[in-house]
Order: sequence, then structure tokens, then C-alpha cells
Amino acid sequence: MTWQATVLTIFPEMLPGPLAHSLAGKALRAGLWHLEAIDIRDFATGKHRSVDDAPFGGGPGMVLRADVLDRAIAGAGGTGPLINLSPRGKRLDQARVRELAAGPGVRLICSRFEGVDERVLDAREVEEVSLGDFVLSGGEPAAIALIDACVRVLPGVVGDAEALAEESFAEGLLEYPHYTRPQVWEGRTVPDTLVSGDHQRVRAWRRAQAELLTKQRRPDLWERYCAAEPETTGGGGEVRR
Repeated sequence: MTWQATVLTIFPEMLPGPLAHSLAGKALRAGLWHLEAIDIRDFATGKHRSVDDAPFGGGPGMVLRADVLDRAIAGAGGTGPLINLSPRGKRLDQARVRELAAGPGVRLICSRFEGVDERVLDAREVEEVSLGDFVLSGGEPAAIALIDACVRVLPGVVGDAEALAEESFAEGLLEYPHYTRPQVWEGRTVPDTLVSGDHQRVRAWRRAQAELLTKQRRPDLWERYCAAEPETTGGGGEVRR
């Protein structure tokens, strides 16, 4: 079965957007995954096809209506978990990306305005997912990012599968630094280990660098990594605690 992304949005013209290019676009054209953008306004009623209304209790902004969104969800079809992209959701990580990519697909709700009527989220048991602690104008950029993350781990999308095994978060660590030609650039040289030809030393250096970067930049990841593999010696000879 082809992995499918179904996106519910009031701006279907925003898709596929960046997903039509690079790895995701090539895989889309090759039929390795499928994308369908559903216009929520098609399920609105009345002359103005209104999809939102003022919030009960007052306050600024508008709220996406439960009745309209529910009809859109029912009419869209699609397969896989139903997800609302929202800053109040659980933060997306690589483990969840791999879970989603391993399934039949995803159904994504792109929130707009002040959010979505809570009743439809409850009734449809919608999972809420966030890209991070910031607010976007709408869920479409977040949906594109989530889809791209899933598509690139689908079988056959990335030519060199080993690249997936060594990138950030693959083993709970950030990725090690990369260098290429020229070997000397503006007085800055490539670490000697990387041009030594000793593959064992290179692997050890990369692991040590990945550990160091994770410890410095993402202490939350580092704590989880150490908890999963306590008292293990890193590539640089340091004991992780």
C-alpha cells in the first residue's frame, strides 16, 4: 500500500509546495507516496462558505467550526492517524516520525485562526502535534515539515539507506560535524582524524563529537541517551554519566 498524506486546509493551493521538489517530489512522482489536499471550505454551507465563528466567552480572533471540520474529516477519507498541527500538541520527534512513516499514512488538520472547536477534537479523538514552542500563522508549514520528515524515511526514497542511520536523532544523538574540500579554507583545516584513512578512528571521532554536541546543545536529549545506555564509554574515552 502506498503511504498517503491527506491534508485538510483552507489553503489547498499551498500544497504540495516544497514537497514537489527534491527527494519528496521525486518520490511523489515515482508513486512512492501520495498527497491529497482537501479544501475545508468545500464542506461549509451558506453563501459565504464560512468555516469559522467568534469564540463563546468572547475574546479576540475566530475559531474553526466543529460542524464544518467534522464534515470535512468525514468526506476526506484518507488513512492513518488524525492529527491537528497545534503549538499545544506533543512535540514531534524522530521516533514519532518513524512510527507514522511505518503506517499507512497520516491525516493532517491545518489549524487557522485561534484554533479548532474543542468538541470535534474530542469527538474524533484527534492527536495534537507541535513542531516546537513557537506559533505559525497556520498549520500548513507544519504539515509540510511533518510530511517531509515521514517521506524521507520511506523505503526507496533516500538512495543511501546508511545516511539515515547516521543522521541526527537516529541513535538519540545530534549528528557529528561534516567537512569536505578544500582541506584548508581561510586558514581552517579539517580534523586530522578525518583524513587519516583509519576508519575505526573516524567512527570513534564521529561518535565522540556527536556525544559532545548533544551534551552541549541538547541536554534533554543527552539525559535520555544516558538513561538508555548508562555507564557506557564514548568514542573519545569519556564515560557517560
